[in-house]
Amino acid sequence: MPCDTMVTVTGDGLLFAKNSDRDANEAQLLEWVAAARHAPGSRLHCTWIDIAQMTATNAVLISRPWWMWGAEMGANEHGVVIGNEAVFTNQPDEGPGLLGMDLLRLALERSSDAAGAASVIVELLERHGQGGPCSYERPGFTYHNSFLIADPNGAIVLETAGRRWASEEVRSGGRSISNGLTIAGFAELYTDRLRERVTACRLRRARTEAAATRADGPADLMAALRDHGSGGAPHWSLANGTLRAPCVHAGGLLASSQTTASFVSDLRGPRLHWATATAAPCTSIFKPVRVDVPVELGPEPTNRFDPATLWWRHERLHRATLTDLAGLLPRYRSARDRTEAAWIREPPSSADAFATAERLEADWLNDLEGARPDSRPSWVQRSWRALDATAGRSVVA
Repeated sequence: MPCDTMVTVTGDGLLFAKNSDRDANEAQLLEWVAAARHAPGSRLHCTWIDIAQMTATNAVLISRPWWMWGAEMGANEHGVVIGNEAVFTNQPDEGPGLLGMDLLRLALERSSDAAGAASVIVELLERHGQGGPCSYERPGFTYHNSFLIADPNGAIVLETAGRRWASEEVRSGGRSISNGLTIAGFAELYTDRLRERVTACRLRRARTEAAATRADGPADLMAALRDHGSGGAPHWSLANGTLRAPCVHAGGLLASSQTTASFVSDLRGPRLHWATATAAPCTSIFKPVRVDVPVELGPEPTNRFDPATLWWRHERLHRATLTDLAGLLPRYRSARDRTEAAWIREPPSSADAFATAERLEADWLNDLEGARPDSRPSWVQRSWRALDATAGRSVVA
């Protein structure tokens, strides 16, 4: 799945951000998992295979696609944060193994710094391999993975092709990864150029790495995740939707991903994370969250429309705005930005932030009643009508 992850290494610590781009109806949830002790010899069931469990695991906060054990991004109690990317290589799929998302969660649960997390991923990759369906609705879709692993002191890029891997330390400045291999030598050996080209990853990575280099706070990375490219509005492609820029909206015939969740971490001083827990960072509010302060967010979502769940309630605003994003987003963009700016200056409790965001989004949705007709290309409109039907109803209605 197309995604983008970036870090900014400063003299005071590190900033991290990721957009998780997946199937448009694939709801993603925030999950707090407490530190735990496990009986010697116990087994752990990951998404597709069982592996040996450790005797002790860390507390983690993860953003997880509803149907899998693994996670797209997250943090642990020691200040380690990780994001992963789908990469398309010339190495064959081995069949059921660990998903990249499983490897990410396992590294968070089993490490206390970035170097240790990279070692966990490499050891498990070499032992169990990576493979198996990476999409619930498209079980034939598989890929390999790259990772951006960080702690307050620095970051590591870890790229894989089958059981092969390469790594690179990030000691200063900005660095980003997208859906292509980037480490010199390794990339030339293992990249599948055709599939890489479909993802438009080089265009997105150029924008995210420039943004990471300039960033000096979480607001800058939130803005980078909301980037629609030149002109400020999505540029629709018949082939791959809006994959030319980091804030991704579904609508392509060859690739049709949607940013289903976003995450920013500020590891400079006291650790604080910012999560949307909803799709489309442009229509969402980033809420402050902490690994050691769980928040009750209601029932877990699935790929079926359910207004009892946080993720699907937000979809009504997201999908209504998307019918004319350039015309409708400005109705509440300033209020969104003011809210986040106030929270960055003085973070509220996570529970209060989620409650406030829900009230604001309900008001914004009411303001869009009777909005102008759908301005998207006809094929994009058809694509979203089909997505709504697959989810069980018209989400916007």
